[in-house]
Amino acid sequence: MLELKNITKKFGSRLILNKLNLTIPDRQILAIVGPSGAGKTTLLRCLSGLEKIDSGKFLWNGQEFNPAEPDSKNHIIGVVFQSYELFPNLTVIDNITLAPTLVLKETASQAEKQARKLLKQLDLNGKENLYPYQLSGGQQQRVAIVRALAMQPHILCYDEPTSALDPALRTKVGEIILKLKTDNQMTQIIVTHDMEFAHQVADQIFTVKALDDKKVM
Repeated sequence: MLELKNITKKFGSRLILNKLNLTIPDRQILAIVGPSGAGKTTLLRCLSGLEKIDSGKFLWNGQEFNPAEPDSKNHIIGVVFQSYELFPNLTVIDNITLAPTLVLKETASQAEKQARKLLKQLDLNGKENLYPYQLSGGQQQRVAIVRALAMQPHILCYDEPTSALDPALRTKVGEIILKLKTDNQMTQIIVTHDMEFAHQVADQIFTVKALDDKKVM
């Protein structure tokens, strides 16, 4: 179970997150929704360690941890960014295996075996030796998901996973997220403007509002 307790984040004098409290049970999908500028992406960046909080704490199964200082032996949060952030000069398989070999200290064969298993799970067989520019947008997104999963996180976060996708791909993304919940027992957090999508896939919706009015629906 992931717990956020009294999370506060400021940018200069501007208060973005004010003593935010949130609990995410294991194997559930949480959607974080709200208007632009209310702090959705900031919350995701704090969760992933890309931004440091000003006060508060994160707990995983009752134990405090700092996302900004991840433990390579206990990788808690993984992120699929809106722009995917794939390395354009690396093949699909190299994009996926780079971090597990460098951070988790897996052998090349271990990392490749796991990568191929995940690629198969997300219907990407035969794409291992292609470069990102040779893939469709939906395929690039699935590679980004595989790359995040390869780090064996307990929780997988997505930043606007349906933005700029056509209806068919939007449906596919929803199917993938639900499949990861069922097959991988994966806890997932989705930042999205897409309320319809949020209601389709989420067990819980957390509405971030401007100012201090923040609530769980």
